[in-house]
Amino acid sequence: MAHRFDGLARVQAAAVLTALLGLAACDTPAPPALVAPPAAAPAAPPPPETAASAAVRAYYGEVQSSLLSQGLLRTDTAPQDAPFTDRNLTENFLRIAMYEEYARGEVTTTRNESPIRLLRWAQPVRVSVQFGPSVAPERQASDRARIGSYLARLARVTGHPISLNDQNPNFWIHIASVDERAALGPFLMRELTELTPGQIASITAMNRDTFCQVLTQSDPTTSTYARAVAVIPSEQPDLLRLSCIHEELAQALGLPNDSNAARPSIFNDDEEFALLTTQDEWMLKILYTPALRPGMTEAEARPIVQSLASRLLNGES
Repeated sequence: MAHRFDGLARVQAAAVLTALLGLAACDTPAPPALVAPPAAAPAAPPPPETAASAAVRAYYGEVQSSLLSQGLLRTDTAPQDAPFTDRNLTENFLRIAMYEEYARGEVTTTRNESPIRLLRWAQPVRVSVQFGPSVAPERQASDRARIGSYLARLARVTGHPISLNDQNPNFWIHIASVDERAALGPFLMRELTELTPGQIASITAMNRDTFCQVLTQSDPTTSTYARAVAVIPSEQPDLLRLSCIHEELAQALGLPNDSNAARPSIFNDDEEFALLTTQDEWMLKILYTPALRPGMTEAEARPIVQSLASRLLNGES
């Protein structure tokens, strides 16, 4: 309202000034009256919520309330009650970076960990955020701002270029309702060209107990990531959705596994911590340290990781 009022006041003042100039000097042509610019067309409201989406929204609301009531989804990032040593950091990093949660990237109802070679991005990570029509404009603006801020934090931690970029993305985030996720197949196949039918179905028919998901595509000759897609249900309440943003974007940088031994960490299925912790930051810092190289085995990486973890715990850069 303040901006509209100020604009109207400027137009009225200009009209008065024009009239006074006309009285003072009749032979001087009056300047044209200022015209206020046309108001921007209001954004189209989201379509009515479907029964399926309303049910999912209610379910996620109950999930968040239940987790919070149990003292989970904590937002402290360096808790006094969860100390860790350089040995903890080393073992947690190796379990989370050197194994993948599902063998050959096929998402199933049961985990089937398998060892992998070290993976990370070599090229800049350019992230595009795509919203389903059901997501209100104000929510889109809020989510985009939080994602942009988090990407800037990940870039600082890793020293790797990571940013929002809708012009030439290689990482897509879809925030969409259950009905919109069911129609994502053609977009996913265009974004990650080598997806299997099972991987596509894991997103388009994503179980509501899978809070969010990220799929990556890597170059086997270089052990570097080429593309990634993350999908987050738009029905989730704020904290649960933010925890998905934190975990999936960090995992897609090269920490693809979870470990129940990792604490404090978001790479743990117990949902104790909602947001990236100090230990998680250090794991990302280790991952993108030049001393480590994409394609390393666990045996090759271990002594380097041990040295880096010790230096971090001793306050060395």
